[in-house]
Formats: sequence, structure tokens, C-alpha cells
Amino acid sequence: MLIVGFAIVVKSESMLRNFGRIAFFDNKLGTEGGSRLGYKLIGMIIIFLGILGVTGLIGGFMEWALYPLTKYSMPVE
Repeated sequence: MLIVGFAIVVKSESMLRNFGRIAFFDNKLGTEGGSRLGYKLIGMIIIFLGILGVTGLIGGFMEWALYPLTKYSMPVE
């Protein structure tokens, strides 16, 4: 995951040429560089998740991130 994320960040121009523009990022992040920034953000998220996976912290992070969705399904003590 770290290598793939790093490659996406470094080669964002190549990703743009091969896969095209992402309309959401162009609308929300700017007109000309929005898709490039979007590819870099996706790559950085992949790197972050890869680091969490390598260090064994992914479980705690996912519990924290998904707590608003799962707090109602937990048994009441």
C-alpha cells in the first residue's frame, strides 16, 4: 500500500492522463489542478492506511472512525 500510494502521489500527472479528470475534485478543489490534487489526496490516504496497517493501529483507527455509526448497535450495560 505504501508503494502504490507513493506512486500515485509522485505520478499524479500520469494518472490524470491515463484515467482522466475526476469531476468531483474539479468542482470542489479548483478548475485546472483539482484532479491532480485529488489523485494526490487519494495517494496520501492510501499511504496513511498503509502505515496504520504496518504498525498494527488500523483496528483502533477504524473503531474510532466508525464509532458514530456503530455506537447504536452496541449493547447497553
